Amino acid sequence: MCEMAKKIFNINGNCRPRLHYMVNLEQRLAETKKMVDRGDYFTINRARQYGKTTMLKALERYLQNDYVIISLDFQKLSRKDFETEGFFVKALSREILKKASLKGKIPDEIAVRFQAFAGKKEERLCLAGLFDCFSSWCGSSIKPIVLMIDEADSAANNQVFLDFLAQLRGAYMDRDEIEAFQSVILAGVYDIRTLKRKLADNDEHRLNSPWNIAADFLVDMNFSAEDIAGMLYEYQQDSGTNMDIDAVAGLIYDYTSGYPFLVSKICKLLDEQIAGSENYKDRALAWTREGVMEAVRILLMEQNTLFESLINKLEDYPELKELLRDLLFQGKDIVYVVGIRSIEIALMFGFVKRRNGTIVLANRIFELLLYNFFLSSPEMQKNSIYDAALKDRNQFIRDGCLDMRLVLEKFVLHFDQLYGDRNQAFLEEDGRRFFLLYLKPIINGTGNYYIESQTRNMERTDVIVDYCGEQFIVELKIWRGNAYNERGEEQLSAYLDYYHLKKGYMLSFNFNKSKRIGVKEIQIRDKILVEAVV
Repeated sequence: MCEMAKKIFNINGNCRPRLHYMVNLEQRLAETKKMVDRGDYFTINRARQYGKTTMLKALERYLQNDYVIISLDFQKLSRKDFETEGFFVKALSREILKKASLKGKIPDEIAVRFQAFAGKKEERLCLAGLFDCFSSWCGSSIKPIVLMIDEADSAANNQVFLDFLAQLRGAYMDRDEIEAFQSVILAGVYDIRTLKRKLADNDEHRLNSPWNIAADFLVDMNFSAEDIAGMLYEYQQDSGTNMDIDAVAGLIYDYTSGYPFLVSKICKLLDEQIAGSENYKDRALAWTREGVMEAVRILLMEQNTLFESLINKLEDYPELKELLRDLLFQGKDIVYVVGIRSIEIALMFGFVKRRNGTIVLANRIFELLLYNFFLSSPEMQKNSIYDAALKDRNQFIRDGCLDMRLVLEKFVLHFDQLYGDRNQAFLEEDGRRFFLLYLKPIINGTGNYYIESQTRNMERTDVIVDYCGEQFIVELKIWRGNAYNERGEEQLSAYLDYYHLKKGYMLSFNFNKSKRIGVKEIQIRDKILVEAVV
């Protein structure tokens, strides 16, 4: 008997429990089965590489004792298959007959009808005939039938697909009188419920949704820190890596917010590239805070299909690009409002999520990706402050460590020379962006930074910088007088306690004509604060 291959962390295609390390999906599957049991028709809409296919495959296995599952993937159909009803009926019949999971589950008389559909001339076939066959199958099946379609939105621009949705809707509405599917599940990035079609009605045109019967799918597909810990526990049992599972899982969650692809990718980098490398020859050293930071650095330096897709969306949707730029640099609270196109696009593609009535960036990885994108644009890199940092960058690293005080000192000097005579509106809107632009070439390729979401506003922003395992907290704020500044010092001191640090940094943008620019150091109890004013 051959030895079973070692499990891996999977980032390509659906995950298989026998081959891949996975989070436990049991609770999610149980919640989804309740929807199937009560006869819901629904959509699973999530951003790219969010585990939709893995969820459908796992759900198929989970339901197979109680239901007959017709599981299809519309990406397997060609463009021609959607040109006419006849082509579509032939293609769908062909796919159903090919499904190994349906062998012995299709009644003979139904199989004969599908075979006839697959062999007939296209012009003699129509959706009504296909759905009559489905209804007969549902009526004769011992078990209720569930239809699952993955990548359903790949056909969204085709009229035949819209007509197919309308037929599903009609079957749902009439199922008290005519046998129909127990449940229909469509998966994709785009929400099928938002598709519109024009229907002629006495020379008038009206908009109608062909899928407005779909129930809300509220199952959380993000991985929690506990989910990640469970997956790492299984990995540790196999690898013998003596990591602090809860700490590593928590850190991975902090950076990914449980986005499935990002979680698996970081774990894959740790297991396959970082462990055993020059700086992490002992495999256990990889599964530490320093190892996770290294994985994040590598991830942000590489090309992958998810990142490429996200960046392409910025070019395809200018309003999305503007929204994300405001969210990153302006410190605005953007209230979630139903129907605002830029917000709905940002949610659909996974850039942002809703929190307490506002939208926030979905996770730190996407935040870093977007900062890198915006700050690496040709217009940004022509900026004088970026050029100044690029020329000075080698002096900020000493014995492999970042000298953050020197960074602030040089930034104050260059910023005052370049922008010291600008007005208040300029400083409020652009000051923090220019600090990040100055910081980027200094730590690029070795360190990372992100903005603490809880302090992202027009008056105060905390930048967390990670460089070679060392962490720096830099508070950026607008000067509002001495009393406000003292409160800020206390806030930063408390924030350092949270991060178990003894030194923090503060950069204030001051609009007073009589301001004194420069850098000083003060002590608050056991904390040292390095304060810079521009």
